[in-house]
Amino acid sequence: MTIASARGDYESRMNRVIDYIHDHLEDDIRLDVLADVACLSPWHWHRIYTAMRGETIAATIRRLRLSRAAERLANSTMTLDAIAGRAGYGSTDAFGRAFKEAYGKSPADYRATGSHAAYKAALLSDDAAGFPVFLETLAPMRCAAVAHAGAYMQIDRAMERLFAGLSAQRLLAPDQRMLAVFHDDPDLVPVDRLRSHACSPVAAGATLQLPLEDVVVRGGRYARLRYQGPYADMKGAYRWLLGTWLPHSGHEPDDAPVFEAYLNTPQQASPGELLTDIHLPLRAS
Repeated sequence: MTIASARGDYESRMNRVIDYIHDHLEDDIRLDVLADVACLSPWHWHRIYTAMRGETIAATIRRLRLSRAAERLANSTMTLDAIAGRAGYGSTDAFGRAFKEAYGKSPADYRATGSHAAYKAALLSDDAAGFPVFLETLAPMRCAAVAHAGAYMQIDRAMERLFAGLSAQRLLAPDQRMLAVFHDDPDLVPVDRLRSHACSPVAAGATLQLPLEDVVVRGGRYARLRYQGPYADMKGAYRWLLGTWLPHSGHEPDDAPVFEAYLNTPQQASPGELLTDIHLPLRAS
C-alpha cells in the first residue's frame, strides 16, 4: 500500500465516523461504537481522529448538535424544551449555558435577536439598502467537488469528504478555498431531493481521483452579499436578497445556481464570527 492510499484509508474511516454522527446526532453516541465504525483500536482511534480533524470527537458532536439547535431556533417554532432535548441536554438550563457559550446569546435571545432577525426586519420593511450588496464579474472556477444530497445544513458531510480527498491526493493547500454550490430551491424541492456540491478551486492541470469530481462554477456577473453569523441563520439573508434587494436592483437573475464562499470555518471562528459570501448569478446587462 502506498503512503497516499494508506492516508486515504484513514480518511475514509474518519468519514464513516462523521457520517455515523450525522445519522445519530439525536441518539446516545458511544465512543466504543465510534471505534468500531472506524475499525480502529479503542485505545488509539480518538487520538487519530483529533490529530486528523483538529478537534476532539466531543467538540464535533457538541458543535453539530448546537448548530442543528440554532437552525431550529431561527427557523422553527419548536419549544426550547424540545430543542434542548433533541440536542442531547437533560435540562433547558444546561442547554442554555452551552448554547450561550458557543453563540454568545441565550437560546431565547438568539431566537429573538440573532442575525436572522435583522434580515427578517429588512424584508418586512422592504428595506433594499439594509445590507451592502456588491456587483462583480468572476472568471469560471474549476473545482474539485463532492456531491451532497439532502438538507443543505448538512453539506458539511460533503465538506469533510472533500477535505479528506484533497488531503489524500496531495491537493490541499494551507489557504485552500471552500465553496458550496446549491442547485435547488429548498422552499420548492423536498429535503431528501435537494442537490448541492462542496467545492474547492484547483489548478487547471490537477488530476482528480474519486471521490473527487470535476465541477466548473459559472463565470460571469454576480451580486455578492457578505453574511456574518451562524450558517443556520442564512435563510433570512437569502430571502432578503431575493425578495427585497433583487426586485429593487433593476437586475435579472441568471439561470444558474447560487454559490457560497466560506471565508473562515467553524474550527477557526465562533458561530457569530463566521463569514460567508453569498453569490447570486445575474444576467449580463
